[in-house]
Amino acid sequence: MSNPFENDDAQYLVLTNAEGQHSLWPSFAEIPGGWDIALEATSRARALEYVEENWTDMRPTSLVSALQG
Repeated sequence: MSNPFENDDAQYLVLTNAEGQHSLWPSFAEIPGGWDIALEATSRARALEYVEENWTDMRPTSLVSALQG
């Protein structure tokens, strides 16, 4: 069985959580609690591009806030 998170032919969502973290998620899979859709179903390549453009600071939001505090 192939990995559904690495299928170039599949459709993916981009999810985000309260910490500003991003995740590629197979469009057929149920969205886990605490995650919201940031980008509707699209190609894996476009989803990766979106993440690279929009998740430029890998630190969780709570850490960024604490360091600025």
